[in-house]
Amino acid sequence: MPATLTTQSEVDVLIIGAGPAGLMTANALANARVNVRIIDKRAAQVTAGQADGISPRTIEVFQSYGIGERLLREGCQVHLAAFYNPGPNGGIIRTGRAPDVTAPTARYPFELALHQAGIESIFLDSMKNLGVEVERSTVPTKIELSSDEALLNDPQSYPVRVTLDHLETTEGPTTEVVKAKYVLGADGAHSWVRRAFDISMDGEQSDFIWGVLDMVPDTDFPDIRNKALIHSNNGSCLLVPREEDRIRIYMQLSDKQVLNPETGRVDKDRMGPPQLLEVAQKSLHPFKLEPLNEINWWTLYIIGQRVASKYSINNRVFIAGDACHTHSPKAGQGMNASMNDAHNLAWKLAFVLRGWSGMELLSTYESERRKYAQDLIAFDKQFSTMFSGKPKTEQDLDGVSHEEFMGAFQTFGGFTSGIGVHYSPSVAVKNTHQALASKLVIGERVPPQVFVRAADAWPFELQDLLPSDFKFKLLVFTGDHNVPAQQARVRAFAEGLEKPGSFYTRYAPPGTGGKGAVVQNRFEVITIWDGKKEEVNYLDIPAVLRPHWTNVLIDDVDCTGKMGGNGYDYFGISPDGAVVVVRPDGYVGTIAPLYAIDGIEGYFAAFMQASA
Repeated sequence: MPATLTTQSEVDVLIIGAGPAGLMTANALANARVNVRIIDKRAAQVTAGQADGISPRTIEVFQSYGIGERLLREGCQVHLAAFYNPGPNGGIIRTGRAPDVTAPTARYPFELALHQAGIESIFLDSMKNLGVEVERSTVPTKIELSSDEALLNDPQSYPVRVTLDHLETTEGPTTEVVKAKYVLGADGAHSWVRRAFDISMDGEQSDFIWGVLDMVPDTDFPDIRNKALIHSNNGSCLLVPREEDRIRIYMQLSDKQVLNPETGRVDKDRMGPPQLLEVAQKSLHPFKLEPLNEINWWTLYIIGQRVASKYSINNRVFIAGDACHTHSPKAGQGMNASMNDAHNLAWKLAFVLRGWSGMELLSTYESERRKYAQDLIAFDKQFSTMFSGKPKTEQDLDGVSHEEFMGAFQTFGGFTSGIGVHYSPSVAVKNTHQALASKLVIGERVPPQVFVRAADAWPFELQDLLPSDFKFKLLVFTGDHNVPAQQARVRAFAEGLEKPGSFYTRYAPPGTGGKGAVVQNRFEVITIWDGKKEEVNYLDIPAVLRPHWTNVLIDDVDCTGKMGGNGYDYFGISPDGAVVVVRPDGYVGTIAPLYAIDGIEGYFAAFMQASA
């Protein structure tokens, strides 16, 4: 047996775990040109099963990274939800249908279903084009965080040491000691990173046990290609259509079916695919349900609702995804929450590593995402209890009625879609002048809206002009620029931006010496004019507010009259205009009037650092 070789290396960010959270982070940091490595103990990626639901907000996030079109092409869109309850003859009957997504501002008003391997492949291919690949069969065995305050407070130091065992190499087993600036544990519900730092998971295990089957069905069930939420006298089921004619069916199980009476734990030997299929068939009676070929994947689980007591150690070691929150999959939030954790953290790491921001920005990852996870747990407890509960009947008046369940389904629509996520005030969220843009809510993502480009009347979706490119976007709503008083306000704002001491010039990269370079780096200005395409001249806008001819838009309909228009009203923009600061993750950071550039100065001064 060859001797073990030991090597040493340095890296900016080491990611442990190549599931959705880890891959989302690695792909984002690769796009930011950060020195990142991602390892995984598995020799190969998953090929079937696991998580599969993508929420409307997560589709928007994929689109912001330029990988949304493939997701939409490969996934199965879920537009309609059907509800079934016990019928008078012992089986189930449909009691209603409703849109699956009840979030009015969703750009993609549907859920998307795609197996986890397909989702991971989108990330893997994107990362590979950027020179980053998963290092597989690699296991962390030791992690140490320095207690030296000088090292911990220097964002460019390497205070974390991780020992890795590479299990499959041509030279035989090798050990590597990696010195890292930052480490992310995205290594699942049994996270090695979380346990290494003794981070507790707070919450409780529920009493509900569920089985899952993936298959191509042979059935006469009329809602097989819709999401179906089924309450039956045999237990509850959730049926979700999948890609390639497949479906996933979740079914409620009883303790005696799956628990080992001696250990009290789930025993997979007591319940396999044939038994799970039988449970599903009883719940769907009188409808037929048979697999057209073999069962693609199956599993058992007990619902648990827990959230980590902390998400980071000294803003140097972080955890994300299932490593810091676990909950039931009924509302399809697990993978979505995990990937949005990564989306929130990645831009903050990039800013600190570039020297653009102080480490206080990293603290907002925990304050924003842990609060969201706590809200998710509270929602999940209520929703999963209703879903797993007995249906209301004449014999069981304490059960869940169709009306109660439908009401909860629609009430929680903003949450399950990801559209209603709200971040509280912090150094990255400053609640000021909300009334100037009342429907662009500070701390929430910018909703979709079509505007027309001033130079060529080309309609554009605003979200597509806010990509995840690690820039802050300054949306300058000029109001009606033809009004003399408004022209004066706009000119004053432009002059304020160009002053040598303004945030816009002060945070320029070293050695670039000019506002054009600023636009290419930390900030991008997008000016939105309240005018008519037949009348405006985009050259009338001050030069600093039109860094490129493509950056001036008009709130007007396109030449067909079918797209755009009424954007100021839709966003609740005051006639006096406003400046909306959009964070690199697409969330509104703050709002300021055109005459008060000091408000924006204060926002950036809280966390951004001037170039040396």
